[in-house]
Amino acid sequence: MSERAIVITGGSDGIGAEAARQLRRSQPSIRLILVGRSPQKTAAVAREVGADHFLADYTRLDEVRRVAADIRSVADRIDVLANNAGGVFGERTVTVDGNEKTLQVNLLAPFLLTHLLLDPLRAGEGGVINTSSASARIVGRVDIDDLNHERTYAPMRAYGDAKLANILFALGLDRHYRDQGINAAAFDPGNVRTNFGAENNGFLTRLLYRTPVSKLALIAPEKGGANLAFFLTGKPGVDWQAGRFYSQTRLASRRQTNKQAFDEALVEEFWRRVHSLLGITQN
Repeated sequence: MSERAIVITGGSDGIGAEAARQLRRSQPSIRLILVGRSPQKTAAVAREVGADHFLADYTRLDEVRRVAADIRSVADRIDVLANNAGGVFGERTVTVDGNEKTLQVNLLAPFLLTHLLLDPLRAGEGGVINTSSASARIVGRVDIDDLNHERTYAPMRAYGDAKLANILFALGLDRHYRDQGINAAAFDPGNVRTNFGAENNGFLTRLLYRTPVSKLALIAPEKGGANLAFFLTGKPGVDWQAGRFYSQTRLASRRQTNKQAFDEALVEEFWRRVHSLLGITQN
């Protein structure tokens, strides 16, 4: 039997790097493939954990297409894809692809990457884990007619919307690809003490992530990494359930979940709109 292969995006720092370290310790034979934006950081973590690594800037969808081809060139099967890369940004910025930056980095790029890796996912265990956030419940509200925030924009609102969209993305994957062996879920790793928000100078972001308050209000990167590693080492249908949203490693309650995640018509329309934005064929 081939060794298990796990792809972690956002693998150069934060919970992605921590999860990779923990996976290497717990499953020495596992094949790790890391995707990051920083050449130096990504290479350093890859050397540390003995992983293949590739670079991609999610603000450019052509780089997502290239990194998908790179991954396919070294792995004919993928057991779990961790869509973990993301971030919150400052002023509204439009990418070269014509999309609002927060939406593209947190949703459109991982959505496209997953689409391009469906064949190796089908050949493996087919796990897809989307990193969401408590922001999805607190400030998230997907406006299906304004996904790119052309009418209204605020950094944390755009981030919360994108993290809610990650949940809808997982639900759509489950609905459309479960019978093809794809097992998708989303999870909130907890409020983790990382470099999150480095490009956002909002008062609350600075207070929580760049002052001593972070040690009191946020969990350690090792804990956030362990929460991600739980899904990467576990078996869908046994350790975690496809088509569900988790708070850390426990099924999220209805109170912990944005009510839009229960709107099946919205999930379906969201699925259609994102395919249209990316110009890909809908399953």
